[in-house]
Amino acid sequence: MAGQLVLAATPLGDVRDASPRLIETLSTADVIAAEDTRRTKQLATALGVEITARVVSFYDHNESSRIAGLIRDIESGSTVLLVTDAGMPSVSDPGFRLVAACAEAGLSVTCLPGPSAVTTALALSGLPVDRFCFDGFPPRKQGQRRTWFESLKHEPRACVFFEAPHRLADCLADAVATLGPGRRAAVCRELTKTYEEVRRGTLGELADWASEGVRGEITVVLEGAPTEVLSVGDYVADVERLVEAGSRLKEACAVIAERAGVSKRDLYQEYLGRRDSE
Repeated sequence: MAGQLVLAATPLGDVRDASPRLIETLSTADVIAAEDTRRTKQLATALGVEITARVVSFYDHNESSRIAGLIRDIESGSTVLLVTDAGMPSVSDPGFRLVAACAEAGLSVTCLPGPSAVTTALALSGLPVDRFCFDGFPPRKQGQRRTWFESLKHEPRACVFFEAPHRLADCLADAVATLGPGRRAAVCRELTKTYEEVRRGTLGELADWASEGVRGEITVVLEGAPTEVLSVGDYVADVERLVEAGSRLKEACAVIAERAGVSKRDLYQEYLGRRDSE
């Protein structure tokens, strides 16, 4: 009978965030695939767990070469536990290729939920994050990074991303140059650790702060672009297109007004006023 791949979130810094299921599976897994085997063993020691599993390294540069062997382990009945240094595997960390390979082979995959820098930073940001996107790490080169920020100029969702501390000042300076100094953001540093810090403010304020140098693991939350507010008159052209396509004027106004969330009567009057002034 085939075994199973288990993805497990590990603490970002405070070992007390480890779930009971993680503690149990660390002690019972047959194989543990770890981004850093030393850190995983240190975590187990801190949790009072004795590891009996075979522990193998599984990181960016050997991920592809490890997959076939781990698939064979699962096919032979082993429980393979996949952990990264901190947070959830596959989220800007090794894992998704192994999950995809298991899915293709028809093998069972499950997940032990837990800490994630992405959702922790979103919650702490103080920004509207009911809709958000995650974009990993920004490009390292300035030109590519500014192009990336250009793609976020009109993105209405909050964007969360990671950045290396030694690149944060340049990254925020490029954000100011591209998006302007007034866009709000939050820089979250050393989440759940002793020196946790959350800096909230405009991009201009945060860029000035970061210019003095920042240490630690960094997660940034960027406010979504403001939604453009349209007036009733901005929808007249949509009414005209429906009328030209054969709709009756009142029906066209009703359709567009409902879609846009504006008054049907006001839209009708605006249309007539424009037509009479021509």
